[in-house]
Amino acid sequence: MDEHSVARPEVRPVEEAVEVLREAGKRAPRLFGIPTGVEGLDGLFYTTRFENGVPQKVPLGGYPALGVINLTGVADTGKTLMAEQFAVKQASLGYPVCFITVEAPGPFTAGALRTRATAMGIDFAQIQDRIVLVDAASHAQLRDDLPTLLATLAHTIRRFDTKSVVIDSVTGLFEAKEIFARQVVRQLFNFMKRWYQTAIFVSQKRTGHEEFTAEAAGGYAVSHIVDCTIVLAKRLIQTPAEARLYHRPIGEVVRMLRIDGCRLCGHSTATHLLEITETGLVKVGPPISRLGGREETYAGG
Repeated sequence: MDEHSVARPEVRPVEEAVEVLREAGKRAPRLFGIPTGVEGLDGLFYTTRFENGVPQKVPLGGYPALGVINLTGVADTGKTLMAEQFAVKQASLGYPVCFITVEAPGPFTAGALRTRATAMGIDFAQIQDRIVLVDAASHAQLRDDLPTLLATLAHTIRRFDTKSVVIDSVTGLFEAKEIFARQVVRQLFNFMKRWYQTAIFVSQKRTGHEEFTAEAAGGYAVSHIVDCTIVLAKRLIQTPAEARLYHRPIGEVVRMLRIDGCRLCGHSTATHLLEITETGLVKVGPPISRLGGREETYAGG
């Protein structure tokens, strides 16, 4: 051996990572829908069934089970409302949810969840023991140290037998250190898969990003790793042509939603109108392409 060379340890294969498709398929989870709590959204995901050799779309009835869903958009597009509605809906169905709040301290998030439950016609007293808050907004160690957050989350899942996890927002976990965004999101994604959790990641977009790209503050880290990305956007009506298209007067804001991709099931590829009601609930409206007739006008218009 040359005196300048360095002895390299033997490289051994990771044999347990190799298996035939038949064996891996035995552990594949069943595909079914998890109700989103958002009116008009459950029917935008579907699976395929063949009838007489002809493929038919069958509504899935919600987010694909055990999927990691990314909700991304600029401020005031309804991301947190959608995350809260999901948590309330799941709790109302009897399924415990872990809600990791990174932006608002725990008591404020609890108040928002109570408001959302009231608007949805759900008795908050009946569900509050099935939503477990992890207050990363008030505890810097949870925000700044991912192993501590994951250990706390694992403890929560074991103790309360949660079926879903919401993180609002995942962007806050790599704030000011976006170079680590992919690493953070990848670890969170793998954790959710290992613990069999359906997960909602709320991620923030810079206002400078194009409105319907999936790009969040961490670049493309989130959208490239997660199972599904839903992009929310808003537009100020400024011209008569826009007013005619959206059936809204000049000066109003129109919100929109598009499923940017989902590798677990089929989904609508249209851009849909979005409404935030006076009671603070998000509702999905018709595709923009169907706004030609009066019967297709936006809900509430």
